[in-house]
Amino acid sequence: MIETHKQPETAVLVALVTQKQSAEKTQEYLEELAFLAETSGVITVKSFVQKLDRPDTRTYVGKGKLEEIRTFLIDNPVDTVIFDDDLTPSQVRNLEASLPEIKVLDRSLLILNIFSMRAQTAQAKLQVELAQYQYMYPRLTRMWTHLSRMKAGVGTRGPGEKELETDRRIVQDRIAFLKEKLEKIDKQSATRRKERDRLVRVALVGYTNVGKSTLMRTLAKADVFAENKLFATVDSTVRKVVLGNIPFLLTDTVGFIRKLPTTLIEAFKSTLDEVRDADILLHVVDVSHPSVEEHIGIVNDILSEIGVGGPAGEKPTVLVFNKIDQFEPRDEWMHPEDDFDDDLPVAIRKQTALDYLKKTYLTQKAEHVVFISAETRENLDELRNLLYTMVKEKHYAIYPNWLDVPLGDWAEQTDDTGNFGK
Repeated sequence: MIETHKQPETAVLVALVTQKQSAEKTQEYLEELAFLAETSGVITVKSFVQKLDRPDTRTYVGKGKLEEIRTFLIDNPVDTVIFDDDLTPSQVRNLEASLPEIKVLDRSLLILNIFSMRAQTAQAKLQVELAQYQYMYPRLTRMWTHLSRMKAGVGTRGPGEKELETDRRIVQDRIAFLKEKLEKIDKQSATRRKERDRLVRVALVGYTNVGKSTLMRTLAKADVFAENKLFATVDSTVRKVVLGNIPFLLTDTVGFIRKLPTTLIEAFKSTLDEVRDADILLHVVDVSHPSVEEHIGIVNDILSEIGVGGPAGEKPTVLVFNKIDQFEPRDEWMHPEDDFDDDLPVAIRKQTALDYLKKTYLTQKAEHVVFISAETRENLDELRNLLYTMVKEKHYAIYPNWLDVPLGDWAEQTDDTGNFGK
């Protein structure tokens, strides 16, 4: 009998501890890189870490560490080496010479592959293809040899495998063609958004895998794809929701991540127009993640980069701390004046830590803050009531004569469309 089951790809991960990145942070970033690899269907078999002041300009890691990696690859069947930073074309070329018959990927190429896998709509597929070509263009000098012998699999999906005979002019023409096509789609999207101008728009934003799609599904009672993987959502999803008797549009957008490739940000700017055009932002945060504060900062930085946030683009924002059902209190989140026994029940420690978080600097990053669990629906009424108040204010600015019906008279009555109301 012929075995047709395809074996999953395997990979080793490589990262650095530098003057700007502690060993603890490097380990956390390696775990995120392993999660990215898993999302691509790749099994991580080993991680290599080296302490350097800065990445080696020739091979990213030093000679000794590179030899250690090479020896491991000789002794173990591994398909790919994935680096937790962007590699220069010369670094890739040198690494491929030192690690023959092994695919060399950097973080950006891995993320691009995931977006390629996840894209569903024509617009998203074009955006990903554009980002792939923009990534490829400065690396054409090494793409010739790299792609001609590259195995199928992670990091090879998309335009690269079909363009072995490409040159800079062809790639430039393709980039121009894709930009022109996306501009036309963008104009059509802008027209659709104008047609929706009479409804208040709310956009979900946040780091990837913080539960935005789960919250979208819960609020809108809609069939929205949600999965415990990075970038489960690439395409924007818009649903009409009614709270009380106030209708509004709720949009789920692509999640952000540390070191998100600039080509992806550029290519997805038209999709992110849903964020720019929103009246209210729900910034969803995974409160159970150890790097919750860093994630908030990364999202805020990307929002500023696309023209949202800051003095010029300030929008009413609700900071939604999600996943309180998975929250584990840490000592630094306990009120310093409270002297709790370590044997105190976890529920009490958890509530005390959450109460302290509500009063600390984390909550100063937005005017409105709520703590919920979209999965278990804990404290969801608090979010709904706050959202209702904010949407109602915007809605009445558009429709001053709209009949007011208290949220409590409607909130428990829902239909299959996800609309709250009769």
